[in-house]
Formats: sequence, C-alpha cells, structure tokens
Amino acid sequence: MRADVFVAAEAPVMTDIVAGLAQVGLLVVALAVVYRPFGGYLAHVFTTEKHWRVEQAIYRLVRVNPDSEQRWPTYAAGVLGFGFVSALLLYLIQRFQPLLPLNFGRSIPPGMAFNTAVSFTTNTNWQSYVPEQVMGDTVAMAGLTVQNFVSAAMGMAVAVAVIRGFVRFRTDRLGNVWVDLTRATVRILLPISFAFAIVLVGLGAAMSLRSGVSVTGLDGAQHTIALAPSASEEAIKELGTNGGGIFNANSAHPFENPNAWSNLVEIFLLLVIPVSLTRTVGVMVGNPRQGHVLLGVMAVFWTGILTVTWWAEAHPNGPAARLAGAAMEGKETRFGIPSSTLFATSTTGTSTGAVNSMHDSYSGLGGAGPLFHMLLGEISPGGVGTGVYGILVLAIIAVFLAGLMVGRTPEYLGKKLGRREVTFASISILAMPLLVLVGTGLALALPAVTGSSLTNSGAHGLSEVLYAYTSTANNNGSAFAGLTVTNDFYQSTLGIAMVFGRFVPILATLALAGSLAAQRKVPETAGTLPTTGPLFATMLTGAALLVAALTFVPALALGPIAEALA
Repeated sequence: MRADVFVAAEAPVMTDIVAGLAQVGLLVVALAVVYRPFGGYLAHVFTTEKHWRVEQAIYRLVRVNPDSEQRWPTYAAGVLGFGFVSALLLYLIQRFQPLLPLNFGRSIPPGMAFNTAVSFTTNTNWQSYVPEQVMGDTVAMAGLTVQNFVSAAMGMAVAVAVIRGFVRFRTDRLGNVWVDLTRATVRILLPISFAFAIVLVGLGAAMSLRSGVSVTGLDGAQHTIALAPSASEEAIKELGTNGGGIFNANSAHPFENPNAWSNLVEIFLLLVIPVSLTRTVGVMVGNPRQGHVLLGVMAVFWTGILTVTWWAEAHPNGPAARLAGAAMEGKETRFGIPSSTLFATSTTGTSTGAVNSMHDSYSGLGGAGPLFHMLLGEISPGGVGTGVYGILVLAIIAVFLAGLMVGRTPEYLGKKLGRREVTFASISILAMPLLVLVGTGLALALPAVTGSSLTNSGAHGLSEVLYAYTSTANNNGSAFAGLTVTNDFYQSTLGIAMVFGRFVPILATLALAGSLAAQRKVPETAGTLPTTGPLFATMLTGAALLVAALTFVPALALGPIAEALA
C-alpha cells in the first residue's frame, strides 16, 4: 500500500486520540478547579447549625426537631423506613398511571412496577422497559425524578454519618437523618441540577411535555419521534449518579446528549460530587491529606481502567472491527471511541449506570473494563456518598491487614479497629459479591431461564448474566443489553439484588460508624501507621484489588477474559 494511503488512514485515528485526550484534560481541570471550594461547601452543609427557612418549613411539616440527634439504630431505621415508603409510593404512582395526566394512554404491569420502584429507590435506576413507550410524563417527573433526588441524598447522608463516626468521640449520636436528607436535597442537588438543566437545554437537549412529534421520513411514511422533559431529568440523573434514561437509548439519544460538549458536561456532573466528597472527608476529620489519599487511589483505578478500555476498543481483535479500524459497533459516531470509553469508565466507576454506547457491543477486554470497575465496589470514585463510605470501609480493612502483619492493634483516624469494627466492615464488603455470584450461578443453573433470555452463547452470554447481577447488586443500572430480563425470574431476583446490595452495606456501615463514635480518641505514637502517604495509598489499592481478585477472577476467567483470548 502506498505511503500516502497509510497517512490518510492514520489521520482520523490520530485526530480521535488528540480530541479524546483533550476531553480528558478538560474534565480533569474542571474537577480540579471545583474540588477545593465545592468539597469545603459540602462539609459546611453538613456541619453548620443554621437552618434555612425552607428547611424549617419542611421540618415543621414532617414534625421533626432539627436540633435533635440520633443513635445509629434510629438513623438506620430512618433510612430503611424512608426507602420502604418511597418504594411503595413509587409503585402506586406507576400502577395508577392511567388515571394521571400526561399518561399518553400507557400502563405499567405489576412486575415491572415493582422492579422499577425498587430500582429507583435504591439509586440503581435499572430499567427493564422502553421508557418512551411505558412511562408517562407525570410518573417520570413526580415519581422517577423525585427519587433521583432523594435516593442520591440518602447516599450522602449515610456517608456523612460514617465520617461523623470518625470525628466524634464518646458519643452514641451520628446526626439527624432527616436534616441530612433535607440539606443534601435543598442545598446541593436542587440548585446544581436546576442550573445544569438550563445548560443542557442551551446545548440542545429536549425539554417538552408533548408525547412526540410527527415527521415524514425519507421513505415518505409518517413517523412519530418521542419527546420528553429530558434536560431537567438528565441533569439530576447524572449529578445524583442515578443513570435511568428518559429514552431507551439513554445518553446515546440526541435528545438527552446532543453533542460532544453536552457529553463532557454530563461526565463532569456524574463525577463532581463523588470526587469532591474526598475533600469533605479531609475537612471534616481536620486533615485534608486524608482525603487526598482516598482521591489518589480512586484516580489510579479510574485512569487504569479508562486506559485499558480505550486501548481495547481502539485495537479490537474481531475481523470486522479490525477492517473498520476500531470497534465502532454500538457507539455513536458523534462521540467515537474516546468519548464512549470515557463515559463508560466514569459511569461504571460511579453508581450511575447511564450509557452513551452499548456496553454489550464492546470487545472482550473492553467489556471487562467497565465490568471490573463495578466489581471493585464502585469506589473510583463511587456513587454520591456510596463511594466515600465504600472506600473508607476498604481503608479499615487495609489498616487491619497492616496491623496483623506487624502485630499491633490497628488504628485509623484516631480510632482503634477491633473485632466489632472489622466484622461490620467485612459484612459491608461481602454483601455485594454474595449477591453477584449467587444470582449469576442460579440464573445459569436454570436452563429454562437462561435459554429464553440470552441472545448470545458461550463466554459472552455468561458475561451478560454476570454483568446484570453486578450492576444491580452495585446499584449501578447499566447492562449488557443482549440479556432479556422481562420475565418474572429476573424481575424478582434482580430486584432482590438491588435491595440487599443497597441496604445491607448501609446498615453495616452505620453500625460501624456508631461503634467508632462511641470510642475515645487514640493518640498517635511512633507505632501508628501513617495514612496520609504513598505507603498507605499502595496498601489501600492492594486491598481493593485483593478483595476483587480473590472473589471474581474465576467468574471473569470464564466470561470476558475467555472472550478476549478467543
């Protein structure tokens, strides 16, 4: 082949690489700019004693004394009770959709309503339906969007309660769950999502209460293009690391994500709170370097998985993809490989689950990247709140292992880590692997279920099932969409995975926080393990890899790894 032909073929590839690196650079700069002020603001929101007037009105309405504080069982009961009532109300709203305005003649069957109610209440936003064919605008706004706010606020409330467990001494109080929920919603999620909804409208996202618009296609026939108030839902969908799309194509749909700038804005939104919360940890414990270590570990995993996924999709091993020059199946040409893999890495590193490309179409190694990112526990940087308390639990495990090696009682952030604390931390970590492996094994062991649901056989089929239970147990919500999950078995078992994957770790971490808050402060000595330097960051990274590797390597070897080597 002539040299000029090679140059012509390589030019678009180099352009994509440069554009992709520029996007990553802009994203990192934007996060760095807001990191310090926004992380400090988050700490102020949850530590100030002043209540806004609108908050005081809410407290009077629900009969809550905002100046009272709660023990961890009461705080946990509030979280569970709020979750149960939210799921029940959301279920009823869906079932009564035919009686509500803007229903567009649509109805929701019981099994689907149950799965959706559980999904949005647990911040999973797993969708087993086509939104523009099933959901009316009233249910979408008054039901689903409301849960996008309050489920994200719940994650932040739990994270702050855990931080208070490290900060406080000789007390049985962790704060007030109703105050934390209200402040997270009123002071953080509502104003930011309102501002960015306007930004997204300006960038071309749709915002309409019409069911659709009729157009004449190139074939001369009449077609209906669905419409929805997508800009407002898109903002909180990403900011709250929710992920449920108002259209079936999710963030690949031009009405949700019109162009490269909106794509970058959405990635920024889904990362900004989880990243900034590490600064909040440092501010609240009185040592910003503690937060820097957590952020550094998160950044290592995020960068590594982005690199592997990007490389795998740009260097596919399939003959058709190799002839095309990249694995472009299932990806929007307006985004390409770099923006698609950047979105996929960020959405699975958080508990967002939104997608701008079809993860099921990724190569074996490329699909393994997002899957492994979730199997780490979604700690890089994790969901709104969940990432922070998840990585703090892993930090406790890392310190405990270090203490075993040197024969000392482990200490972290001025607290001793004994049998009680390590037990709670272990329960929090082991809940997700148990749900993933048992659910996957049970589904694959039932030929009647698997045969009617899988569109792919072999290693990729196993990956589809493994991805589904990983996504739901981690409250992520993305999918390898080659798996059909509309039957009763998947609706039920995936719903169970969402509930236990959300609330078992929350209960364990709140119990851990209560145990820590009851302790007295342990002074640092020459034998105290420093937790603000590279050594501890390396240990924490190793602990996260150790937990994931020992638990999931056999399943990964039978699924995406086998597919990548085929």
